[in-house]
Amino acid sequence: MFLRQIFLGIVGMSFGVFAAGGVFTVLISVGLIPRFAGKMHVSRKVFLFEEAVVCGTLFGDFFSVFDKYGHIGDWIIENSVFGSGNTEAVWRILGSAVLIVFGLFAGIFVGCLALAIAEMLDTIPIFSRRIGFRHGLGIAVLAMALGKAAGSLLYFAKAVYLHGGV
Repeated sequence: MFLRQIFLGIVGMSFGVFAAGGVFTVLISVGLIPRFAGKMHVSRKVFLFEEAVVCGTLFGDFFSVFDKYGHIGDWIIENSVFGSGNTEAVWRILGSAVLIVFGLFAGIFVGCLALAIAEMLDTIPIFSRRIGFRHGLGIAVLAMALGKAAGSLLYFAKAVYLHGGV
């Protein structure tokens, strides 16, 4: 039984390393991090951005595996950090604000990654040339982004993630 657990631990760690290596390979091959640094005119700090991506990935992995340590709100409410009567109301507002900011940045990152992959594969210019699309490419990309945002809002508003249907 003990050897089985050791084997499963080694296999799980190996698969995790392979998956993380694949994600970082995609990020490196797309050149997303250096592009962010270049757009923000802080190219000399590109290594800091790369470290932030690695640390964010490690923290996310840690909190997904050891989720009991990620329940900060429970600890704040139990210890009445913001006072005995105000803690729950203040935490609801702060927690919602943190989730909104995190969701915004995560959405921006995923959108930039998707567009960087599409740009790397030259899908948008090739598609626009093939269908004879000369003007309004920015409007088309904006329409796709708004459609994606509307779909995401519908997905979360109707709680599709809970039962799988609208």
